[in-house]
Amino acid sequence: MTQPSTAILTRFRLMAILCGVNLLLLVFGYMPAKHIFDLVDSNKWMVFIPIAHGYFYIVYILTVLQLAVQKRMPLLTIAALVAAGTLPFASFIAERKIVQKYS
Repeated sequence: MTQPSTAILTRFRLMAILCGVNLLLLVFGYMPAKHIFDLVDSNKWMVFIPIAHGYFYIVYILTVLQLAVQKRMPLLTIAALVAAGTLPFASFIAERKIVQKYS
């Protein structure tokens, strides 16, 4: 059985990577397809990308809060981690730094 500390780090890693990949799909796939190429109307399946990102981001924030309480992180670090879910590639960098620091 995994220890609670390891479980929350694993959950954080998973959510940071999922949120990051989905944000990249949103920014570099969905947004150009919608605003530059006007493809979203003909490809209705693409609407799942922003919806999925919204749900992933909410779960990511809750995971960050759980990790922050467990590891007693400063408020500035918590704010930076929450903001990392909104910037392309930032969640990958934040994930690496947090896992290295708390492993």
